[in-house]
Amino acid sequence: MNKLNLTPNFGREADAFYAELIAAQAGLDDEAAADWLARLTLILCNHIGDREVLREAFALAHERHD
Repeated sequence: MNKLNLTPNFGREADAFYAELIAAQAGLDDEAAADWLARLTLILCNHIGDREVLREAFALAHERHD
């Protein structure tokens, strides 16, 4: 059973969110940006807190990467 919400959830703000995400990494070299992204991921995973949802997200991210 899927618990992960895959429905677009930003409405008209999707482009603005993407711009903020990119701007938050401005000035970071590749290593610092990777570290920042890892910290952000852990913070958001903690916020979600539902391991089933997180496992679904991990699988989806891996699938999309291949």
